[in-house]
Amino acid sequence: MNVRVAALDTLIKIEQGGAYSTIAVNDLLKQKKLATKDVGLYTELVYGTLGRKRTLDYILEKRVQNPKKLDRFVLPLLRMSVYQLFYLDKIPDRAVLHEAVEIAKKRGHSGTGKFVNGVLRNVIRDGFPDLSTLPDAERIAIEHSHPDWLVAEWVETYGVEATEAMCKLNNEPAPVTVRVNRQRVTVEEMIERLAEVDVVASRSQLSADGLVIESGNVHSTAFIDMGLLSIQDESSMIVADALQAGKAERVLDACAAPGGKAMHTAERMDGGTLVALDLHPHKAKLIERQAKRLHIDGVTALALDARQAGDQFEPESFDRILLDVPCSGLGVIRRKPDIKWTKDKSALAGLPKVQREIIDAVLPLLKRGGTLVYSTCTIDPTENEQQADYILSNGLTWDETLQDRLPQVLRPMMSSDRAELKLLPTSFGTDGFYIAAFKKEV
Repeated sequence: MNVRVAALDTLIKIEQGGAYSTIAVNDLLKQKKLATKDVGLYTELVYGTLGRKRTLDYILEKRVQNPKKLDRFVLPLLRMSVYQLFYLDKIPDRAVLHEAVEIAKKRGHSGTGKFVNGVLRNVIRDGFPDLSTLPDAERIAIEHSHPDWLVAEWVETYGVEATEAMCKLNNEPAPVTVRVNRQRVTVEEMIERLAEVDVVASRSQLSADGLVIESGNVHSTAFIDMGLLSIQDESSMIVADALQAGKAERVLDACAAPGGKAMHTAERMDGGTLVALDLHPHKAKLIERQAKRLHIDGVTALALDARQAGDQFEPESFDRILLDVPCSGLGVIRRKPDIKWTKDKSALAGLPKVQREIIDAVLPLLKRGGTLVYSTCTIDPTENEQQADYILSNGLTWDETLQDRLPQVLRPMMSSDRAELKLLPTSFGTDGFYIAAFKKEV
């Protein structure tokens, strides 16, 4: 399959069909319709075009007067082509132009090809626009392709320099990291087995169970289906350390889908009981399939709104509780660039209220002396530190032993008086993430 055609089809599926970027990309890679040598370019074209959409549209807006009147493939094709012109140095301009025109003629007609040719030649002639005279926030938003409202919030919270660094990193390809199911194979054995199929992996510095894929396509191996590996970001793996569930304990993951943290916790428990909740029945079944794939016993997945958990379970019936609450997800933009364009500030405003409703419902289920871990994949203080303060106001205290459970490299990032950890995307190149741990007094 032609790699640019594959990328274009995926972009259309995401932008116009509502598909999630990671799912659409992984689905195509699983079909193995692309040559191995084209996988890297394919993912670069999809994620790069999505990530740079604001910048690309800024370049195209004066040259495409009525984008809604174009055939549905033309604007994604133009964006993908402009992305190659300015961000992929190894591809000659003439090759980009030729491929785009050929696709336009095959999908449309000769007139479509002429239109695409004219637009791209003008882009090549004029070069990249000068943004240096724009105010900082506007320049960052356009140059690094992020929504204005998000850049403004980050500048207010983290300053111009940190915001620009995060926005810049969000447009770079995300590292591929996997979790080793150590119930079935050691990390060293897994490194060796991956090497046998031309996948080079190194140990994670943030999780004893994690591997960073240096080269090769781990998705094409059989190890994931075999239950030896799971795709998971390093920041997310830290949650299992923070929770540190024991063998004979009863654990609740109140917002569990798609199940990565729940399965990691269950792999560590080796004999305990884990109850995983999700609002949607199909996602609860997904968790069950994950447990079956990984050969894990003791996991019960239920379709239940965490806000109604008190109707299902007795008070003080869990030793440990994980609250990985629904959040804005703005820490995972690097991995899911479409989030920038599908998240709306007004729509996110109600999330803290939902998070507190879940907290209110779940706190009574924790045993005295038990541990609660609150986590999100966002860096927004209203969803993180302010919610931690809310939990403290409801009778829990900081779990001061959290620092001892985390990898040594993370401990300097924690303040002395709060058992919480915030990772910006720039901290270790992971997803942006927040973890806080609490104890319920005996």
